[in-house]
Amino acid sequence: MHARVIRWSNRKQPHSFVMNIGVHAQCTPSSCEFWLANFRPGGRRTAAAATFVLWVVALSELPESITLRGAPPAASLSLVRGSALLGAAQVFLLSSGFQPPPPDGHRLATARSGLRDAQPPALPPPPPPRQQSSSRLVGVSSYSRAEFRSVCISRIRRASHCAAPHQQLPSRSSAALLGAAQSSLRQMMTMNPGRQFPVASPRGMVPKQFSRAPPAVITRAAAAGGVERRMDVGGENAGMLQSMQRKEMQAAVRKQLQGAEFSPSSYDTAWVAMVPRRCSPQVPFFPQCVDWILDNQQQDGSWGVNPSGSSVSKEILLSTLACVLALARWDAGRDHVRRGLDFIGRNFSVAMDDQSAAPVGFSIMFSGMLNLATGMGLELPVMQTDIDGIFHLRRIELERDGSGTVSARKAFMAFVSEGLGSLQDWDQVMAYQRKNGSLFNSPSTTAAAAIHTFDDRALSYLDSLARKFGGPVPAMHPQDVYSRLCMVDTLEKMGISLNFAYEIRDILDMTYKCWMENEEEVMMDMATCSKAFRLLRVHGYDITSDGMAHFAEQSSFDDSIHGYLNDTNTLLELYRTSQVRFSRDDLILENIRSWSSKLLKQQLSSKKISTSVIPEVEYTLKFPLHATLERLEHKRNIEQFKTKGSQLLKSGYCGSRADDEILALAVGEFSSTQCVYQQELQYLKSWVAQVRLDELKFARIMPLITLFSTAATMFPSELSDARIAWVQNSVLTSAVDDFFDGGGSTEEMENFVALMEKWDKHGDIGFCSEKVEILFNAVYSTNKQIAANAALLQNRSVMDHIARVWMDTVRGMMREAEWAANKYAPATMEEYMQAAEDSIALGPIVLPAAYLVGPELSEEVTASEEYSQLLKHMNIVGRLLNDVQTYEKEIKMGKVNSVMLQALPHGGSGTLAPSSIEKATAEVRSAIQASRWELHRLVARDGGVVPRPCRELFWHMSKVLSIFYLEEDAYFTPKEMMSRANAVILDPLQPTLPPSCSGAS
Repeated sequence: MHARVIRWSNRKQPHSFVMNIGVHAQCTPSSCEFWLANFRPGGRRTAAAATFVLWVVALSELPESITLRGAPPAASLSLVRGSALLGAAQVFLLSSGFQPPPPDGHRLATARSGLRDAQPPALPPPPPPRQQSSSRLVGVSSYSRAEFRSVCISRIRRASHCAAPHQQLPSRSSAALLGAAQSSLRQMMTMNPGRQFPVASPRGMVPKQFSRAPPAVITRAAAAGGVERRMDVGGENAGMLQSMQRKEMQAAVRKQLQGAEFSPSSYDTAWVAMVPRRCSPQVPFFPQCVDWILDNQQQDGSWGVNPSGSSVSKEILLSTLACVLALARWDAGRDHVRRGLDFIGRNFSVAMDDQSAAPVGFSIMFSGMLNLATGMGLELPVMQTDIDGIFHLRRIELERDGSGTVSARKAFMAFVSEGLGSLQDWDQVMAYQRKNGSLFNSPSTTAAAAIHTFDDRALSYLDSLARKFGGPVPAMHPQDVYSRLCMVDTLEKMGISLNFAYEIRDILDMTYKCWMENEEEVMMDMATCSKAFRLLRVHGYDITSDGMAHFAEQSSFDDSIHGYLNDTNTLLELYRTSQVRFSRDDLILENIRSWSSKLLKQQLSSKKISTSVIPEVEYTLKFPLHATLERLEHKRNIEQFKTKGSQLLKSGYCGSRADDEILALAVGEFSSTQCVYQQELQYLKSWVAQVRLDELKFARIMPLITLFSTAATMFPSELSDARIAWVQNSVLTSAVDDFFDGGGSTEEMENFVALMEKWDKHGDIGFCSEKVEILFNAVYSTNKQIAANAALLQNRSVMDHIARVWMDTVRGMMREAEWAANKYAPATMEEYMQAAEDSIALGPIVLPAAYLVGPELSEEVTASEEYSQLLKHMNIVGRLLNDVQTYEKEIKMGKVNSVMLQALPHGGSGTLAPSSIEKATAEVRSAIQASRWELHRLVARDGGVVPRPCRELFWHMSKVLSIFYLEEDAYFTPKEMMSRANAVILDPLQPTLPPSCSGAS
């Protein structure tokens, strides 16, 4: 027996945080055992570094028995199975051209060919883990070498069938193998051997200086007794997250996405149960609804479940009274009726409480049913003065004008027709009947109409509900499209939509079909139509705003029920949708934006708005779509988790029964990635010191804010390499900008430009000062390393392109410095923008990151017109935003600025009048908006030469710039920006778990 130890230290790639990976192997003629030491999380490079040694071992002349042992439990990356990790990472290395020296070149070629072309045999499940010999080891798998290779191939083949829709790669191509391997790595880096939901402990993984606060805590008031349930996120006790496996939570969400389970509405079911047969008025048309009511009374005598968690609400009173009437109508369940009346009597004060949330039209419907109860001879254990109080509220509701027009009032009264009974003009009500036979897709309104008119189409609609749901009915039907779109929207707002990409694509395909066929379910409802348009557009579906034309004028809102109720949620949906605009000529979306924003502002100023939505309205108006950052939005939405939609309902409705799972997944995902960001920040600080940027006193070096600028948009943890490259070049371009903006002398600037032009041959020139040496070496060495990392993914050298983009930037800065020194003003905006588009220095940030996000970027792609347009419009947005916010300061410094050029009289000289400045600023803002629209169109459209993940980086940069220059140059007012950076990188979550949506209502 003999032993050998193989060690490898990843010193050339310190940014991956794999500073000392040791692989220890003990081999005999018949077996080999090896394990990892000092294994730490850190993205693709981590897996690649570890697999380097494991790969050498696996392809060497080794015994037939191989045992893999795992990593310390403190690591967030655990080995699910040795075969799976090695298989995915091995093919990743082979496909990307990573070639460590093999023991035998012929064997290497054979192994690569086998992995690429062999068909996977059917394999038995891997054997269970053996007893661990050390508490530091978390996973053990044993298998033969042949099995190991077969499992590798099998894993990759399986993964290749789950490629993202936009990839469409041949299953046996090397590109498909590479993409599948990367996908497998991402999967395994978020799972551990026990399939427990991975929650990284801020105390365990993050250096002490980053532990600013305790781990996030989720609280929820329990339904009974006011007991509070607490769920710790992170640390050793993960509470609910430890009790629910991540896959099980995802399965619950997928079940809802594939066909959301409806929440029965006791109120609507009761009204359907009251419909009599046409020829036998003493027999219910839908006896199954009556049976359901008998089977679903609560212990306290009520019907329904209050989503707010308390035992009594107006909604429960409404549902209970409706169920009592339905049973009394058919003389069924006398004991049920008695208990229901007792419940109403005990809790009648809730109906009078103006602080209690009320369903739409409560005063009219509840009082109308009290009239029916009196007519049936039912005795309510309620004082007459209380009943009189309810009818006083009814009179107030009937006499008020509401916020809409006469048409809006008529629509609203038709919507709550069951509360008006014989007072209603039913012929007028039937004018609102839809193609499916319903009124407003509301079972209760349709049932009331059927009782009074026996309309065949209304009865047919109700019959279809009874057959479909077997007894109970929902509060709204059809609602499938709206419910699913709400879930898609929620998943995106919570930051976990990438886990459900295939289900989301299916939902959007279905919605697109409905949109193209002009289906009533989507097009007639204001909230559904708006949400559908927004989600379809941002996901690349080719639709025009013509489908929103019937909402282009404010009258569409004023004349609707939404307008009568001053519906803020629908206005917010319309306003958000209006911002998904791709051209100046889209007057439909411009009109919607204009009137919806005006009405939202009026609601705020007039105080005619629920206090609970005021913060949402203020935030939405302040931060338009182009100035929102995803990770900030995710944190805000997690901490203020709501699922309530914008549809108008008379009884409780929960669009998803997976709310707890959605929140738990979002909290875990955010907390896990936040730990990765904190490690990245630690590395970036060490990198700043290593390349001596901290010695440049003239430079603004702010790694936290620059990391925030990318983590807030390019947030998945597996994009660590791309984020690091983005941040490094953001820091470098800022330092270089400061160098040309007064930090360097003319001689130093010329020396720096000459060095950049020489690049690899810079030694031929030399440095004229220490600051030039520090700055150039930082740019050179950092981008050499970035290019080396990118070459592994791109299968080619990208250094020349990166250097060329940097050179263009430096030349643009030098030209502007010369203009300032010579007090020269360009004759035209075209001349100015030739330098300004480069000097804004966005290319050196976005391009290297684009090479590292995953998809291949060939030379043909980066030379394409589409790529050129993406870069051009991003640069225009960035340069002009900067100019608008800094023109006063730059004019005083003698620097050229687009606002100044536009404001100068013809000929380029003279005094700048305030009116000319104001006009020039408006013209520049208009140019910004035009480029922003075009950039968004290029990024969001389906197809294109540049892969969408790469295109999105240009839009991300545009959004970051819009935030940075929202009010003034953020570098000079860092307080608010620092707060936002802390929120994404350092500050733990403080979410509150909402009430579960379960059971009947």
